[in-house]
Amino acid sequence: MNVALLSATEQLALLRERAITPLELAEEHIRRIERLNPVLNAIVDFDPDRVRAQARQHQSGPLAGLPITIKSSISVQGHRCEIGTTLNRGSIPAKDAEAVARLRAAGATLLGTTNCPEFLMNYETDNLLHGRTNNSWNLDYTPGGSSGGEASAIAAGLSAAGIGSDSGGSVREPAHFCGIASLKPTPGRVPARGHLPPCVGPFASLGAIGPMARTIPDVTLLFRVLSGRDPIDPSSPPADFHEVSLEKAKQIPIGFLEDDGITPVTEETRQAVRDAVRALEKQGFSVRPFRPASLEAARILWWKFFVQCGEMFYAPTIRGRESELSPMFRQFLDTARAEAPLTAESLLNAWAETDILRSQFLAEMRDCPLLLTPVCATPAFRHGEREWTIDGHTVRYLDSMRYTQWFNLLAAPAAVLPVGRSPEGLPIGVQIAGLPFADETVLAVAAALENEFGYASPPLAAS
Repeated sequence: MNVALLSATEQLALLRERAITPLELAEEHIRRIERLNPVLNAIVDFDPDRVRAQARQHQSGPLAGLPITIKSSISVQGHRCEIGTTLNRGSIPAKDAEAVARLRAAGATLLGTTNCPEFLMNYETDNLLHGRTNNSWNLDYTPGGSSGGEASAIAAGLSAAGIGSDSGGSVREPAHFCGIASLKPTPGRVPARGHLPPCVGPFASLGAIGPMARTIPDVTLLFRVLSGRDPIDPSSPPADFHEVSLEKAKQIPIGFLEDDGITPVTEETRQAVRDAVRALEKQGFSVRPFRPASLEAARILWWKFFVQCGEMFYAPTIRGRESELSPMFRQFLDTARAEAPLTAESLLNAWAETDILRSQFLAEMRDCPLLLTPVCATPAFRHGEREWTIDGHTVRYLDSMRYTQWFNLLAAPAAVLPVGRSPEGLPIGVQIAGLPFADETVLAVAAALENEFGYASPPLAAS
């Protein structure tokens, strides 16, 4: 296997053993980017000389010499971070986001920034600024969004790992579509300072910066580096990384659901959940059917904050410039504006309902603190598709993504890893979610499950 397709932990082991130098490893990634990025369009700001200059510097730390990428909605000093919009064309932050600063301090080599949909408001990565990003499993399919460029780059070995952001599934849907792993942490476990736009108001609890990589151990390594309190981020809790052993994880009951009783999933998606259940049971985990009653209410409230408040947040930025917006972002605006406008009373009630609902969820999960679910009703879809027929029912685009949206509203950690395949050969992931601040437990269970499944290189990457 090409060294760039090894896991991040394996690449780091080669670096520590001096079987390869940081510059040689960077050159392996540069060659892959120059060969594959023209067809994937995953990385949108890449300068090989800048990468080589970093790799030649003495590096130390747990990620010393590891080539990584950053979603272009997370500030990277000296790199274009335009959030996929022509309104921000050429925008270069003056300083790193806190998460990026931690990755640099850990010795990582930054390859560049990756594509995302305009203003992050889509599950498909396409925009007027840089164009469409493709899925390395099949170029006719999307890698998802909004961290689609990041997932596409990692899956194809253009990058060993990286970070994206997630307010409604944006590191998890792309991981599922591209056959890699990711974690949406408990909000604040990874500092969000420096995200574009700022994670403030409802997005301080809906959103999170999260690690993405080809394996769960790689995701865990990045989470260990990234986590820890940011003293000037008001939403950053004093919660440091702590190890959770496999034995301790096995003591925690796991509930599972194949669907939510509202939106059907494909048979292969259902089978992936069943296969994951069997694999966990074989390893000694206690797994049983469980469908919390609070999930649909969480999805409805998520919609109010993400869609309706999202449109309100962007209104001052786009005012008078709507003719410059991409068709997909205009579609988002049309969806938001089709709803009755939020009033002060309705927003206040939604905020109060969120606290009540989160309390209900915690009570429901007392006897079953972990939940195994689908990531999406479907695998990756063709560019531009917006509805599908499953079991005789029409499943629309946003409804298919509901399985991730719950955990943004509930401020719960959720990890994704690949388990199955669709008839077309596309990857299908499963999602493991837990109670707030149980990120390490979620990762421990995901790592155990990955022993039975895990990353496979897409045909394009192996060619």
